[in-house]
Amino acid sequence: MLEPAANATIVLDVSTLFVVATCVTALLGVFLLFAWVQDRVRALGWWGAAYLVGGFSVAIWSIEGLISPPLPPGTANALLFIACGMMWNAARLFHGRRVLWGSLAAGATIWLVFCMCPDFIESASARIVLSSLIVSTYTFLTAAELWRERRKAFMRRWPAIFVPMLHGAIFLFPIPLASVLPANGGIVSMASGWIAVFILETMLYVVGTAFLVLVLAKERAVRIHRDAASTDDLTGLLNRRGFLAAAELLIVREAKRKQPISVLVFDLDHFKSINDRFGHATGDEALRVFGRTAITTLRASDVVGRFGGEEFVAILPGTLAEATIAAERVRTAFEVAGANVAGYELAATVSVGAACGAPGTTDVTALLASADAALYRAKANGRNRVAGVNEALPGAIPGVPITQAGRVRPVVDVPALAAMLAQSKA
Repeated sequence: MLEPAANATIVLDVSTLFVVATCVTALLGVFLLFAWVQDRVRALGWWGAAYLVGGFSVAIWSIEGLISPPLPPGTANALLFIACGMMWNAARLFHGRRVLWGSLAAGATIWLVFCMCPDFIESASARIVLSSLIVSTYTFLTAAELWRERRKAFMRRWPAIFVPMLHGAIFLFPIPLASVLPANGGIVSMASGWIAVFILETMLYVVGTAFLVLVLAKERAVRIHRDAASTDDLTGLLNRRGFLAAAELLIVREAKRKQPISVLVFDLDHFKSINDRFGHATGDEALRVFGRTAITTLRASDVVGRFGGEEFVAILPGTLAEATIAAERVRTAFEVAGANVAGYELAATVSVGAACGAPGTTDVTALLASADAALYRAKANGRNRVAGVNEALPGAIPGVPITQAGRVRPVVDVPALAAMLAQSKA
């Protein structure tokens, strides 16, 4: 009795699979739109709308022969390609990139242009090849957008890259078969055997990508809240809390590598006078100008923050010589940028204190205190200059940074330096 059942093969009804695919895709689209309404993540809205358009295209495809009057040739496929383009642009929106409207509609436009040719309409092989190329291209572009996101560790983002890459590769599979099978008879035979597999794979893809985009949206929301808690509203730099957290990570990393670490403390000269003479709005703009100057002048690996008021800090890998060179670049760049701010001739400048810790140093508080002391020496000696102290080199003269060539470069005038040397001998 059980023998016929054991020998029976599983037959997947294509019409039923079309209905299921349409319902699943539409339901996921509504779900993503609901998530967009809740979280206000624009990419979720685009992805949900793409699912609805894709589900509608599948529905039209499955009942195309029953529609009267019939739709123009290729309408269902064109809507499907629009949905693929929307998903690609949704991935762009996740990472702050703009929508490319022309590219979004390019696949559907190319398809409709080809559908105007009777030979193309009659060739199943040509239709399969072109549709596979369009779907795969959009899918690979989606994976490329997710790959370009550098703010996540690789192990956390690889599923978001692997899933669309696999989907695109599967849709490329019919192309070599279409070139070797006999005209329409072979293609139809292949399609009847493989179309159920493609529908199942597509359903798995839309379910998997819906899950992935929800995870991406959640991570984005968490990142926004975290950044808001650690970012200075005025300048966009890290605030005290954010700077100290990032500095600890950098210090631990450099300590493991047995590399020195340096700290810079910046203070805008005569900032109270700027506020009194030109108003707080101009003073705020001067702070923003310095923040932009510092972040663009220092290296991408350096951590920059604002501690409050006119005081800024930076921590960077390297020796005191390297730190003072970086500080001097910031000082000179701001001397130029601060000459005219908000239409006023401010002639704003900055004083900088630098301190360097020995390889393995992990005490950021001590480094900040040393750099702050060096800053006061720079201000006492005339402002608009850099002063440094090297905790890694005992015997270094306070207030005198060391150049890359190893020579001492004074930051004070000669009489003051002589007095310091005389006091140290006494």
